[in-house]
Amino acid sequence: MIKVGVIGYGYWGPNLVRNFATSDRTKMVAVADLEPKRLAVAERSYPGIRTTTNPADLFAATDIDAVAISTPVQYHFDLALAALQAGKHVLVEKPMAASAADCRRLIDEAAKRNLTLMVDHTFIYTPAVQKMRDLVQTGELGDIYYYDSVRVNLGLFQHDVNVLWDLAVHDLSIIEYVLGKVPVAVSATGISHVPGAPENIAYLTMFFEDSTIAHINVNWLAPVKVRQTLISGSKKMVVFNELEPSEKIKIYDKGIVLNDDQEQINKLIAGYRTGDMLAPQLAGTEALAAEVRHFADCIETGATPLTDGEMGYNVVKVLEAASKSLAQRGASVAVER
Repeated sequence: MIKVGVIGYGYWGPNLVRNFATSDRTKMVAVADLEPKRLAVAERSYPGIRTTTNPADLFAATDIDAVAISTPVQYHFDLALAALQAGKHVLVEKPMAASAADCRRLIDEAAKRNLTLMVDHTFIYTPAVQKMRDLVQTGELGDIYYYDSVRVNLGLFQHDVNVLWDLAVHDLSIIEYVLGKVPVAVSATGISHVPGAPENIAYLTMFFEDSTIAHINVNWLAPVKVRQTLISGSKKMVVFNELEPSEKIKIYDKGIVLNDDQEQINKLIAGYRTGDMLAPQLAGTEALAAEVRHFADCIETGATPLTDGEMGYNVVKVLEAASKSLAQRGASVAVER
């Protein structure tokens, strides 16, 4: 059984602690947070765990095998590096670090010490996203034309990162996992409506080596919460509605049909294919519970996590390019290779 300490008991930390505490693969040992009131809540909820305001206590503890980091992104690198140097396996919340250079340093440190480094891209462990990957990888959708996502709601405003780093980060990991590709260039526009605060609304377009294109609309200032993704292929199309209670994935046998007649092509005449809609049944497994089990498996077997450091690195590279494009009002910026 993997013995775990969690750093950060704010927004996401309690979910991590709950899943580590209830999993039959892990044992929850200690929680660190700078706020004593939060630690008091953790102590009441999980009698027997240790609490501390100093994360270094977790790194020094001989009865802790792994550390999960759930803090603002600006602290991810220092905490993850210290944990790795102390010989602890690490699960770090997304985004992995504040720069691609810091991500690469963490990857190298974990490899040097033969430790598991995993990024908490939780959506990858949802049955819906895994189903979409199967549809793409088996060729059921055909050639992928586009990925289009709307991820908007009212708040929660962040002070340390803009809306791309907060919300678009989800889609960047999904795109890499589902489509199996990373963008080569991006164009991003956005604006802040709060003086001195990061951008609260943004639009990100991504270009790939082939004809696939991806677009993400993220917004902290919308009157409703929308979480919807469309993936269009040459054979079929998929709609993923995260907020749908039962039919989260819908597969549409719809599209266009181009024949080989050159005259028809010259006239831009396309036929339309309209078939059935299928809503596949998905397992009701909590994504974070599956992620915790996977983390324990990787530690015990040495397997590479689905959301390993390389995925975290790729995501942050795209975010860095998007930030540069934002500053240039949408200019196309190449993603570092």
